[in-house]
Amino acid sequence: MRTTVYEEGQQVKHGNYGLGTIVESDEDRTSIDFVEYGPKKFVTSMVVLEVTDEQPPKKKGRKTSRRRAATKK
Repeated sequence: MRTTVYEEGQQVKHGNYGLGTIVESDEDRTSIDFVEYGPKKFVTSMVVLEVTDEQPPKKKGRKTSRRRAATKK
């Protein structure tokens, strides 16, 4: 059985987690950063992925609220 090693930056689709980007892949493990579920690790020989050209939506940055410094009179 031949194991597929994926390329870093490759876009993939997983049955449960949806669209993601390959972060790292070797013969043993594959790490993927999914749009909705974040980073996940899989056993390369067991993971079922569909390589796709579909680009995942860009992640929205979190807005940080700035607390105003209390001014004393």
